[in-house]
Amino acid sequence: MSTIHWIDAQPRSARWHSESGLPLPRRVVVADDRMRAAVAYRLACEGTALLWRGDFQNARQLLRAMDRRVGRTAPGAAGAPAETFRLYRRFRAHRARVLGKLLVLLDEEYVLDLPRAPDVRLACTEAYGPSGGPMAVALTELLGVISARQWREKGVYVPALDAPVHPHYGVFAPTRGEYVDLVARAPLPGGGGVRTAFDLGTGTGVLAAVLARRGVGQVVATDVSARARECARDNVRRLGVERAVRVTGPELYPEGRAELVVCNPPWLPARPASDLDLGVYDAGGGMLHGFLDGLAGRLEPGGEGWLVLSDLAERLGLRSREELMAAVEGAGLRVVDRLDTRPRHARVRDTDDPLHAVRAAEVTSLWRLAVA
Repeated sequence: MSTIHWIDAQPRSARWHSESGLPLPRRVVVADDRMRAAVAYRLACEGTALLWRGDFQNARQLLRAMDRRVGRTAPGAAGAPAETFRLYRRFRAHRARVLGKLLVLLDEEYVLDLPRAPDVRLACTEAYGPSGGPMAVALTELLGVISARQWREKGVYVPALDAPVHPHYGVFAPTRGEYVDLVARAPLPGGGGVRTAFDLGTGTGVLAAVLARRGVGQVVATDVSARARECARDNVRRLGVERAVRVTGPELYPEGRAELVVCNPPWLPARPASDLDLGVYDAGGGMLHGFLDGLAGRLEPGGEGWLVLSDLAERLGLRSREELMAAVEGAGLRVVDRLDTRPRHARVRDTDDPLHAVRAAEVTSLWRLAVA
């Protein structure tokens, strides 16, 4: 078990926890309201962690001041989009390491014993599960946990369901509704009347719920993540489709065959930095190829597989259209049809984003696949 150590009148220690995979701090000093941002930033860049013992709101202000020193925008690249993407990820990792050096201590009941600190017990219990004793976490992570609790309570409105979906901490939220709309409007195989469908990598369960609302008799939703499976079960219950949706895992494919198999894998074939990145990055395209390679053997006669995928990886030079089509053909499949849509999220309009040109041109597609 990773443990951090520091001196606060006497030697002390606590468990170290990082959902984003930040390394164990080797040197920890106590910081409070007297800490200047310039000093905090210098220490953080040198690798020293700051365990905050002052006012909580002052800690948030210090974090913002450190963030300004890091800079909000990644350096652009005059070369290929792939190089711009590489620099962008490197900058994001550097920013996370520096800001992740400002720590707070949670006691054995997830109480944050700081002046003007919020009650974080419920948010931490939902994110981390039962407490295992005092625990040190980065303030950036705790703020993410608090934000996730708010998202979970409020939910994300999904027009295709005319209802909110409630994401849990660490589960990719369906804030990009265009891919959901594709699944909501694509023609069902056989003219409808689908008895069984699989939703691979269900996440919040949003696509499984859409299929159930479209009249699919039984949807089997899978996910490798225990958090996602719990989240999906919560959402199908809230949406009143629990009789039509069964959530299982961690295998990609459930047992049996289906008339429809839907998969919305992570869109970028790059290595995730942590489990929190699994909704975006698919190392080596493992999930994509797993879906394609297993599809022919899991479809009922006349059935279809729906691959929901952005062409962002192609525009970044991480995967070519030829490679995608070769993978489809190699799996013994053929393309029946393709439905396209353009992104509507706010980052499309963010001209300060070094990847703005690529994001603005992005197309998300639903590929209707059948056995060749």
